[in-house]
Amino acid sequence: MPHPRAKVHRMFELVEPIATVTFSEVPNQAFLALGMRNYWDGYFAGRAAPLGLAPVEVVHAVFYNFADGEVARHIPWVWGKTTPEEAIAVRERGSAAALRQIIGGLADSPGVVWVADLATRAAISAPTEGRALYAGLRALDVPEEPVARLWHAATLLREHRGDGHNAALLAHGIGGTEAHVLLALSLGMRPEEFGRIHHLPKAQLAAVVDGLRGRGLVDDNGEFTDAGRETKEKIEALTDELAAPAYDVLSADELDELVAGLEPIAAAVEAVDG
Repeated sequence: MPHPRAKVHRMFELVEPIATVTFSEVPNQAFLALGMRNYWDGYFAGRAAPLGLAPVEVVHAVFYNFADGEVARHIPWVWGKTTPEEAIAVRERGSAAALRQIIGGLADSPGVVWVADLATRAAISAPTEGRALYAGLRALDVPEEPVARLWHAATLLREHRGDGHNAALLAHGIGGTEAHVLLALSLGMRPEEFGRIHHLPKAQLAAVVDGLRGRGLVDDNGEFTDAGRETKEKIEALTDELAAPAYDVLSADELDELVAGLEPIAAAVEAVDG
């Protein structure tokens, strides 16, 4: 029997902060030391590395939600400074170091070993079909060290869900920049205030909002219509449904144990981010 949607969504809330330590200062500094020019060079080198030397068009398609031209500012430039293999190793070391630094004494507790093992069982059990980034990550060796293994498992689960989220967006006809606009509105923010798209030219962003308005998803005040809110909820529900198979390998009790074990770790990361 599939696990309840609420439990699957709770796993998303817990693995997200753990996986995204990879975008924090310790890994960023490690990428800058390789010759990256800025944060985004390191972001694209590290996250795209499991795809190998994929052309910019492929990275843009797989990542889905970057505006046209944003990926091309970094791919393939970064591969003149490092290789995918080196970027994978640097990302893993930097992310594990960042996570260890944040969670302190928890890093050496027996519970982390158990949680890392449970998370890894789930992370390497999901179907890869239609999930390019997750499949690329699955091809990598699982780290031996428990904190690194936990980060790696969280990253696999995050990108498995992310690939499914892209499929859900595609199924509902929502493009990448449109997805950011809908997320901003769901958080009570104006699109021009939202971090991932606030830098876009005003005319470009306005055109995206106008397109959503023309489809009845946004009203004249730039806020959700009922149809827009319903579409956003359908996308989230489908995303959870598509993420669920990763946890089928775990019993209900094991998933409860995994949630309980991840909660203090995720809370420690979120306390730093907050």
